[in-house]
Amino acid sequence: MSEETPRAEVFEGGPGAAEPPKEALRRRLAARRLLRAESFYGFGLAAFAVLALLAYRHAYFGWDLRAARAVQSVDFPGWAEFMRAASYAGDGWVPHALVAATMLLFFWRRRFSEGAGIVLSAGAGGLLSKALKILVGRPRPSADLVGFSYLSDEMSFPSGHVTFYVCYFGFLFFVAYAVLPRGSLSRRLALALAALPVLLVGLSRVYLRAHWPSDTLGAYLFAGLWLGLSLEMYRRWKKRATIKKTVGSSQ
Repeated sequence: MSEETPRAEVFEGGPGAAEPPKEALRRRLAARRLLRAESFYGFGLAAFAVLALLAYRHAYFGWDLRAARAVQSVDFPGWAEFMRAASYAGDGWVPHALVAATMLLFFWRRRFSEGAGIVLSAGAGGLLSKALKILVGRPRPSADLVGFSYLSDEMSFPSGHVTFYVCYFGFLFFVAYAVLPRGSLSRRLALALAALPVLLVGLSRVYLRAHWPSDTLGAYLFAGLWLGLSLEMYRRWKKRATIKKTVGSSQ
């Protein structure tokens, strides 16, 4: 047997073949990214669990009161109206309507993976948030501490508005980043419009006396974890749909 025969088997995948260097490097890099993602996810889950346990035992923390009063001390014309507007997308029936309308729009554009993804991220995320509120049972900030009380029958931890904003607008942010043309004005505008509500909603919930800062922090942690899981499921659905489309077109 010539010396070139084993070399051909090595690069063509013959019996006992070694992995090509580029493929081996790609696998190692993928494994490292997965390990970093799992470590980050595990740290976030542990941080949320600790915060939820502390919120279960304490109606609020000392730093909650100091931070809340600092946020609520901001007072200039139009600021209160702006804070109420920043929270509007999470009020009452609005989030349900937004999720349903977005899902139908995705389905109409034949983007079924995106439609299912928004329901999983924002819809299921909202249900889990309500369950966590019941389990933790933390009361809303009281009027004697923050000036007036927020009228709601729900518990305080984690913030439902923050959870919805992260899961809904965060998912749209990822879709815009992945789908729209790189460097285009439409992409930059979509990313900005999706990110801004997420950044503002936590501040608005504290300013409106609806939550303690730790309630919003817990919601950002929980919603970020759920969004990450939802995006992973979306990627799998998207990959499966692409494979089916490719196989179907080749037959």
